[in-house]
Amino acid sequence: MAKKKILLLSDDLRMTSGIATVSKEFVSGTMDRFHWVQLGAAIKHPDQGKEIDLGEDMRKLTGIADASLKIVPWTGYGDANILRQLIMRHQPDAILHFTDPRYWRWLYEIEAEVRENIPILFYHIWDDLPDPDYNRDYYESCDWLGCISRQTYGIVSRVGKIDTGTNIPLEDWQVSYVPHGINSDTYKPVEVPKEFKDRLTLNEDFEFVAFWMNRNIRRKQPSDVIWAFEKFRQKLPKDKQDKVCLIMHTNPIDQNGTDLTKVQEKIAPDAKVIFSTERVDQEKLNWIYNVADVTINIAGNEGFGLTTAESIMAGTPAIINVTGGLQDQLGLRKKSDGKLFTAEDYKKLGSLHNWRDWEDKVTHGEWVKPVWSRVQTMTGSVPTPYIIDDKVDVEEVADAFKYWYDKTPQERKEAGLKGREAFLGELGLNAKNQNKCMADGIEKAIKNFKPKPRYKLHKLR
Repeated sequence: MAKKKILLLSDDLRMTSGIATVSKEFVSGTMDRFHWVQLGAAIKHPDQGKEIDLGEDMRKLTGIADASLKIVPWTGYGDANILRQLIMRHQPDAILHFTDPRYWRWLYEIEAEVRENIPILFYHIWDDLPDPDYNRDYYESCDWLGCISRQTYGIVSRVGKIDTGTNIPLEDWQVSYVPHGINSDTYKPVEVPKEFKDRLTLNEDFEFVAFWMNRNIRRKQPSDVIWAFEKFRQKLPKDKQDKVCLIMHTNPIDQNGTDLTKVQEKIAPDAKVIFSTERVDQEKLNWIYNVADVTINIAGNEGFGLTTAESIMAGTPAIINVTGGLQDQLGLRKKSDGKLFTAEDYKKLGSLHNWRDWEDKVTHGEWVKPVWSRVQTMTGSVPTPYIIDDKVDVEEVADAFKYWYDKTPQERKEAGLKGREAFLGELGLNAKNQNKCMADGIEKAIKNFKPKPRYKLHKLR
């Protein structure tokens, strides 16, 4: 049976963005089932106008004799004309796009043209509630939606099932949970070279190292991380306060965030906060995860939390806000019967982020210390009018730091390894499982595809 050809619209998979990293993972991991062509997006692409054949590289990487990948680099997120050219040139069996659908609005504006012959598939991330009814037209204009988290699956299932006059609600096969998968060969427990620790200025005698890696933007709450770390320091005996440090792998000054150097000078002047700004490859990033005793992510909403998952796969325990796709990484179970919460559960529950409803009714994996949001605010923008922002209490985050600090190094290591085991096992947050779920969903969509009179957004031109 001849392999189907998939046209992928996403960040150029040679880049280091989260979208690019995940794209590369599921493209390379499904070479045995598909041929791939990518419209590779970048803010200002230096290779625009070229067509780059990476087939030989993929054959060496995967060992698959007929592996095929071509990339057409593009500045921005493309347009209708380049898509038409790619369809004519490569004749794909399906179009898959990945990230916020608003970046690909032009695709939906020509959906009537495209979906006469080719299904539109969408790998979707959504952070939080309330259900984004403003996404319904996008959902109903897709032939298949792969959902990156259990919460996203629940949201898409509810929003896409509502009949808004089309009389064609999404069928069950059109919505799949495709768990975000981390490559266990890339992120794993290792011995970190001393010279690398020295480069991070970790040549001092630290007893506890915390790690935060995110963009310096408001949603990621970087200032609260520093604040909480300082409150944690103050809980320690005076002779121990200089034995702990916080590594923040980010741009400390970002116009979309704040000046973290000034934040530190004001609220934590005596704390050891290391701002790591060097762009590192995956091997060195894995080293940083292994250096850390704990990683932290207290973002107010989070589609998944890639770096947090990578750190857990590397065997490092974590402090995690109970929000969005981060919930998948917590290993949440029902106290009533000890069973894991499933994607199907989220269709009814919506989210477990409300501590009043859930804090006393769930258990969590040994590899995490969850921090529940005590304040929820409504935020948004014109294109995404509303979404809940889950805000944690910095005192509780400080206590979470202290929780891991009070563990022995061996206890922290054992806890982290249990997280890796869960990701490889029942949680399924590994690349192998992600790639299988992705390929199964794509094949099912191609098999079931029939042009549908569900053309909405193209009328808005």
